[in-house]
Amino acid sequence: MSFKGLLRKFLIWKYKHISERQFIYMLSILVGFLAGMGTVALKNITHGIRGIFISNVFQDYQSSLYFILPIVGLLLVYIIKQTWLKKHIGHGISTTLHAISKLNGIIPRYNIYAALITAPLTVGFGGSVGLQGPAVSVGSALGSNAAQLFHMNTKTRLLLIACAAAGAMASMFKAPIAAIIFAIEIFSLDIAFASLVPLLLASVSAVVTSYFFLGTDVLLRFELTDKFQINDIGFYAILGVVTGLMSVYYSKVFFGITNFFKQFESRAKRLLIGGLAIGTMLYVIPPLYGEGYGVMNNLLKGDHIAAIGSTPFNLDLENIWIVIGLLLGIAIFKAIAMTTTFGAGGVGGVFIPTLVMGSALGNAFAKIINNLGLDFNVSESNFTLIGMTGLMAGVLHAPLTAIFLIAEITGGYELFVPLMLVAAISFSITKYYISHSIYTLKLAQRGELITHDKDKNVLMMLEIDKVIETNFIILKPEMKLREVLTSAVAKSSRNHFPVVNENHEFLGVIRLDDIRHMMFKTELYDKVDVQSVMHADAGIIIYEEDTMNTIMDRFKTSGAWNLPVIKNGKYYGYISKSKLLTAYRRQLINVTH
Repeated sequence: MSFKGLLRKFLIWKYKHISERQFIYMLSILVGFLAGMGTVALKNITHGIRGIFISNVFQDYQSSLYFILPIVGLLLVYIIKQTWLKKHIGHGISTTLHAISKLNGIIPRYNIYAALITAPLTVGFGGSVGLQGPAVSVGSALGSNAAQLFHMNTKTRLLLIACAAAGAMASMFKAPIAAIIFAIEIFSLDIAFASLVPLLLASVSAVVTSYFFLGTDVLLRFELTDKFQINDIGFYAILGVVTGLMSVYYSKVFFGITNFFKQFESRAKRLLIGGLAIGTMLYVIPPLYGEGYGVMNNLLKGDHIAAIGSTPFNLDLENIWIVIGLLLGIAIFKAIAMTTTFGAGGVGGVFIPTLVMGSALGNAFAKIINNLGLDFNVSESNFTLIGMTGLMAGVLHAPLTAIFLIAEITGGYELFVPLMLVAAISFSITKYYISHSIYTLKLAQRGELITHDKDKNVLMMLEIDKVIETNFIILKPEMKLREVLTSAVAKSSRNHFPVVNENHEFLGVIRLDDIRHMMFKTELYDKVDVQSVMHADAGIIIYEEDTMNTIMDRFKTSGAWNLPVIKNGKYYGYISKSKLLTAYRRQLINVTH
């Protein structure tokens, strides 16, 4: 029997024996397992590639490799994209958010393997990006396609995507609670029992999968030894301000470099410019190579010499101020190296580079305090952790995820007070200057960002093409009343008629009420023309610019029942309020039932 036949039999059996809720629980466990497997595969492939280049065979060529390898990795990714995939691979979390808001959670199947191949090549060869974004991309594609396979509705499909994102996060960091909060915070998921249980099951399933294949090994190895001291609260507050300002810098750099690379239409040119820039940065600052877990783990252990590694310059690392300068250099240039990797065509995420920046900044901040000669002594490991929290809260606009991830990593809640303080300050400062995170700014500008506002979410999920009506009889300004009555009014069930010029540009409208008093005055048939009767419409919708939320607001403010749509400067059709409300009601039922 074929696969389709078996699937049909299973679905029939399911409808008879398993409730919808029970099946969603089963699917959430499956999706968590698949997301965990995808994350494990990403980590193993990447570390396998990286392991080759740090082996004894290449030990004498490390400095040269820092310059060459990222270019080779980006070239391989470029070849795969151009010759095999032939499709765009976006940033994992941003692409997933777009699929939720505009595609009803339909994620193409190629997303399952695209990031699984290209991300390890980018990171394994030294691209200064992370694996968290690709892990979410792989998991979300698995969740979406699993929902499609079993014919689940839109609401369930979106829930399973969130489950997959939580699973990827839980598997990556072995932090199931932070993973659930991440899914709720980043994907604006409704916090209700119906969605919470599947998230719990997916998160646990992914963590168990990670433990099964990777054992107790974790990416961030740290046990909290220094307790929170209330005397340090002022320093933590200052760190919150510093991480907030650094988050603003991070975001500005990201969008600035991204826009710089957009001016080059040729992908090959982007690869050449970006590859050379990354190679140069990695040659000068080797800790920028790859994700940067070594930097974080060594700083948490108090080994800043290992964190900085060997540099091409003969620097005196016994001088603490040189060490502080190098750590600040890592924090500053990690954002540049990461974004340049993206600009050059690399595939990866921003989550882990954010942690690396935060750890270097927090550790440098603590070292400055301890070496000012003012008799202060703060815990460098604690400030390293809190620095990571501040950057996460600011850059990702995810303060709760930042707090609970670091709390879970440390295995306790001893640092909860400074975690909350720094996250709140950093997030507030960044939010003031940067309204949306790196994940969401472009989506927000296009009106495609999911929020906790259900009304706006439903409107955003509507497709404008499905509510535009184009079967209106068009009038020309020089037409006489006779022609209007015989060619338009007599042949249409509509009561309004758009007027356009020879270039099909919208000039105005004639409604039936405008000519009703002339319809039986035959002496006016050849005297009155369209131009003398037409008038401006109550408002205009610009196809390329106006979102569904904007369109609904325009109906409210204008009081109109029909508004014309202009596409590429030309008349395109009309949207009626009744059709828009009908489509809204159908979409609301679709995502809430």
